[in-house]
Amino acid sequence: MGDKVKYKRVLLKISGEALMGQREYGLDPDMVERIAQEVRTVHGLGVEICLVIGGGNIFRGLSGAAAGMERATADYMGMLATVINSLAMQNALERLDVPTRVQSAIPMSTVAEPYIRRRAVRHLEKGRIIIFGAGTGNPFFTTDTAAALRASEMNCDLLLKGTKVDGVYDADPVKNPRAKRYDRLTYHRVLTEDLGVMDHSAISLARENRIPIAVFSINQPGAFAEVIAGRGQFTIVSDSKYRE
Repeated sequence: MGDKVKYKRVLLKISGEALMGQREYGLDPDMVERIAQEVRTVHGLGVEICLVIGGGNIFRGLSGAAAGMERATADYMGMLATVINSLAMQNALERLDVPTRVQSAIPMSTVAEPYIRRRAVRHLEKGRIIIFGAGTGNPFFTTDTAAALRASEMNCDLLLKGTKVDGVYDADPVKNPRAKRYDRLTYHRVLTEDLGVMDHSAISLARENRIPIAVFSINQPGAFAEVIAGRGQFTIVSDSKYRE
């Protein structure tokens, strides 16, 4: 793509489930590599990229809590799962000769740097991709909230959420073929209608810091680069005063 990009610094949030591919659990190496290829393409356009990856393909804190586990313990286990996914993505990116750093909100110096905001910013300025692991480092917060938090701290121009569908719908498009797709939404409408873009804490944080959210299909080849160029199929969530 030779088009001028619309965003200089972005954060991409990917669910852990996206890394499963067609599997029922764990990591699909082919899927991890494909997503890494998408990230490399956008990185090659000169865009500074942060990544936050969920851990639901390995362990989901809410599921553990529902099964009787203490919520805080379950959430910490979920955070460790996100670090596993972060290391897998780092490996895939570096095999493509893309420089990366993993920063963990839970100190584990053997495998990742500790999260230090100023160091992360410097990595971005040097052209490295930052993968933020272990969520916020605190229980009771989702990786969606971690993504909005890190996007705010890094002064990102856009927060992207890669999903299984090409935007936000008023119903599940897989179950309801008549589901309406939105091209644009306000933060307020997403919150009041509970449209499920991200959890309410993440939406509120993005709204407070005026960071638009783009929801697109991570399964569509080239979709990440298309959104960065302002093209393709996606839903933008922003303040009503926001203009592209």
